Amino acid sequence: MNDEALLNMLKQDLEILHAQKDDYLKSLLKLSRSLIAREGIVLAPEPDSEDGGLMVMYAAWLYRKRANDEAVMPRMLRYALNNRLMPQKEGIGNAT
Repeated sequence: MNDEALLNMLKQDLEILHAQKDDYLKSLLKLSRSLIAREGIVLAPEPDSEDGGLMVMYAAWLYRKRANDEAVMPRMLRYALNNRLMPQKEGIGNAT
């Protein structure tokens, strides 16, 4: 999944139809990758649909968090991060 596909997924999630915020959204995607890595999750260099979806969910939360001052991470995102992390820590699944 390339950067353009991730950007399109994020824009659809946020219901943004224009390109005026593309640079900001790209930076959120990059930040989401870094913050996910800080959680201990190893993402593939070229994200597959699972990694890409996780990055988009995280970036969308970062976008909404800033707009709504929502400091608490949604359960859906926390569960997705935990479900991605646990198999890697146990040495199974698609750990890279």
